[in-house]
Amino acid sequence: MGETIAKPVNVGDLAPDFSLPDQEGTFRRLSELIGKRPVVVYFYPKDFTPGCTEEAYAFRDKYEAFKDAGAEVIGISSDTIESHKRFARELGLPYILLSDLQGEVRKLYGATSIGGIPGRVTFVIDKKGIVRMVFSSQFQPTKHIEEALRVIDQIGKE
Repeated sequence: MGETIAKPVNVGDLAPDFSLPDQEGTFRRLSELIGKRPVVVYFYPKDFTPGCTEEAYAFRDKYEAFKDAGAEVIGISSDTIESHKRFARELGLPYILLSDLQGEVRKLYGATSIGGIPGRVTFVIDKKGIVRMVFSSQFQPTKHIEEALRVIDQIGKE
C-alpha cells in the first residue's frame, strides 16, 4: 500500500490541529492558541543549518513586533527535543520550537520536501483557525518573516 499524501493546506482552509512536544518536552496543541491570538507556524529544514539559523534569528529579532500585534510564533522541524533546546538556547530564541520527529505534521500541512530537503513553509493562522497566508521559499528564509508580519498587521486591523 502506498503512502497517502495529504492535500496541502491553502489560504482559506481551517488549520489542522496538532500536538507536538516543545523544546522543554511539553506537548503543545495548536487549538490551545487558536481563539486567543493569531499564530505563525513555520516549518524549517534543520536546526543549526545556515538558512534555518538566519530564519530563526529573523523571527527572534521581530518577535516583539509579532507579540505587540498579538501573535504567537511556532517553529517546527523534525529535529529532536534536545536539538531544539540547544538551538533555542544558543540563538536566544524566545518562541516555541516543536519537534515533529516523524514529519507527520509537516505532511499534514503539505510542507513536504523539495529536492530531498524538508520544505521551508510559513502559515499565518487567524484567531478563528483560518489560514490567511502560506509562504513557501526554500532560498529566501527571511522573506517569511516580512510576509508573516505584514499579514498579522492586516489581521489586526480587521
